[in-house]
Amino acid sequence: MSGGKETPMKLAYYPGCTLKNHARNFDATTVASMARLGVEVQELPRWNCCGTVHGLAGDDLIHRAAPLTNLIRVKETRASEFMTGCAMCYNTLKRANQHVRKDAAALATLNDFLSLEETKYAGDVDVFHLLEFLRDRVGFEQLAAKVTKPLKDLRVACYYGCMLVRPKEVAFDDGENPTIMENLVAALGATPVPFALKAECCGAYHVVGRPEIVAERTGRIMESALKDAADVVVVSCPLCAHNLDHRQEDAKCHNPDFHGLPVLYFTQLMAIALGCDDAAQHFELHHHDPQPVLAGRGLV
Repeated sequence: MSGGKETPMKLAYYPGCTLKNHARNFDATTVASMARLGVEVQELPRWNCCGTVHGLAGDDLIHRAAPLTNLIRVKETRASEFMTGCAMCYNTLKRANQHVRKDAAALATLNDFLSLEETKYAGDVDVFHLLEFLRDRVGFEQLAAKVTKPLKDLRVACYYGCMLVRPKEVAFDDGENPTIMENLVAALGATPVPFALKAECCGAYHVVGRPEIVAERTGRIMESALKDAADVVVVSCPLCAHNLDHRQEDAKCHNPDFHGLPVLYFTQLMAIALGCDDAAQHFELHHHDPQPVLAGRGLV
């Protein structure tokens, strides 16, 4: 304590590439809402792309080099852990870290490959997701006490997709029926709804070569949320956000009766409930504008 005020906790933070362009709403609301919780997120200097996907071949070490470089960046700040909000970045970084912790030969090869790095990695950095931090370090009861604008009457469908719950080695919740996001939105004053397809794959990168697959999946996932009378869908993955938000018109082409829903990052709901400036929301990045629904509840 200093001058009657709490000293902010400092937390190393890896934003990832998409949060610096198409998902600025995710990045800005993460930083803003964490500040309201007394946590100063410190973006890693000189971070690089995580590599986006985890190579499944055991000897595919080149795809471990990008994640390992970021783990070295954490060590350079003298931190022993760091947080990311992007589900895909989390999955890639966590799995690469687990691999080199178990395989000393792979770690030695990668350190040799990254010989220009002054710092060597020794498997001594922990990777965790923002949702984990909120549940395990902040606590949802303590978070609820910080809420200044409860999300009353807002019905929320929580969409996990693949990367937060698969494989089980990196999951921090039940793979079949995760509840961490529901518990978070309930702490914010919203009503989480039953959502049968919350861990269904959105189609991921098929949006590039097989967009019809993504359109069909988007339609099914969003229709499931609509059947449960959701007002909005919340996500933790920029690719899921893109597919579920920007592909809704394609889904309507497949099903003329389809009616869309706004898609937001869970941090956007946090920022609203914690009284952050609306400018952090970057609503201009949304294809399906969430403002009419939020305004109808007196939230923006």
